[in-house]
Amino acid sequence: MRNITESDSHFAHPDKMSVHELLIGMNKEDKTVPLAMEKAIPQLEKLIEAVYTRMKAGGRLFYIGAGTSGRLGVLDASELPPTFGTNPKWVTGLIAGGDSALRKAVEGAEDNIEWAWSDLLNQGIDKTDAVIGIAASGTTPYVIGGVKKAGTFGCLTGCITCNENPPLAQAVEYPVEIIVGPEFITGSTRMKAGTAQKMALNMISTTLMIRLGRVKGNKMVNMQLTNNKLMKRGVKMIMEELHLPEDEARKRLIESGSVAAVFHR
Repeated sequence: MRNITESDSHFAHPDKMSVHELLIGMNKEDKTVPLAMEKAIPQLEKLIEAVYTRMKAGGRLFYIGAGTSGRLGVLDASELPPTFGTNPKWVTGLIAGGDSALRKAVEGAEDNIEWAWSDLLNQGIDKTDAVIGIAASGTTPYVIGGVKKAGTFGCLTGCITCNENPPLAQAVEYPVEIIVGPEFITGSTRMKAGTAQKMALNMISTTLMIRLGRVKGNKMVNMQLTNNKLMKRGVKMIMEELHLPEDEARKRLIESGSVAAVFHR
């Protein structure tokens, strides 16, 4: 395996660059990420279609990762209930070392090949579920061990990685390889690789939520009304869809609890 994520930066001396030069250089590198993502769309499509089939039949989705990759998985999963009104257990993000690792690195957590499966068992994983491993290098033992056990158990398995055919990609049914090249700071995969992984997760979860009926037209009709901004957004949706005055739209929204419930009355 050619370890692209650890290859030398195209910039030899960032430590000697001005602030302006640093920003221009990082932005130049970031521009390459959407192009790499475009090449990965066929792989993403296969993974999403397979996960959709599982979730439509009642299965759940788990993300597993370590470090930045794990944090991105937890972030994506945590945003779905407020955005789409889903059960928090429908999509779950797990990070090596547990929730405390979201703020502070847990020494050795990503190197344990057994811990991910233990974490999945604690979540009551079922063979009807899907597991997506996230690792920029594609070599993280925590993630590889988790997807291997999940696959043997009967779960659907996929991954998001930024190396070509790493061990993680070989261990899953549906690999997604987003080759973004060397990082601005050599090996700092929280940068371009992290951006690519965030983009991929956005695509996966948003596409799944649309396909699973959590969106009407282009509106988040199942969002949780947790603040004034979202209440105003919900009222506007109802006003436009049902041609109601603002007071009546707000009344119906408060009575029903969600935009979707108003539309289904």
